Amino acid sequence: MQDGSVITDRIPGAEGWRGSKQLAKANQAVARDDRFVALVERQARFVFRVAYALLRNSHDAEDAVQETFLKLYRTGAWESIEDEKAFLARTTWRIAVERLPRRRQEPPDPNAASPDASPEEAAIAADWNATVQRFVDALPEELRQPLALSTVEELNSRQIAGLMGLPEGTVRTRLMRARQILREKLTRMSEGRHEK
Repeated sequence: MQDGSVITDRIPGAEGWRGSKQLAKANQAVARDDRFVALVERQARFVFRVAYALLRNSHDAEDAVQETFLKLYRTGAWESIEDEKAFLARTTWRIAVERLPRRRQEPPDPNAASPDASPEEAAIAADWNATVQRFVDALPEELRQPLALSTVEELNSRQIAGLMGLPEGTVRTRLMRARQILREKLTRMSEGRHEK
């Protein structure tokens, strides 16, 4: 392996390159590609969740994931990342925001009920999930986005602030307001059911 045989398995005709500058460059390229593949394998699910939190559609989120990693690979920006998750979240968020006006208007993916639930429990859970999702979707965008990043991605207010380019205090206020609105709506709905 010290003589450069790592690359000879991947490039036809590379046997004659042993010890050459071309082989050294080819080995560096393969090592670089391997590091990038490892990054994608480590972070693809996280990048998807960030994109989905904004786009609310799995197909659009998958497209944003591909666009994110393609952009990172082409620019080489991924090679100097210090905080991997923060960098990827920020990049994905920007790409997803750019895609918002272009995306199709489709309902979000339905939440599946537990396979162990009875049909009645599954119907109640589906109804509850649909109601909560409707309430979340009805929030103004400036409240819904930080709430999604906080609850779905489990990012803290500092991380969300960096991602959205807002002061941390503004993010905390928006999170508090979004939760307050949801709490009020769910309380009113619950009280309405008990009165019947």
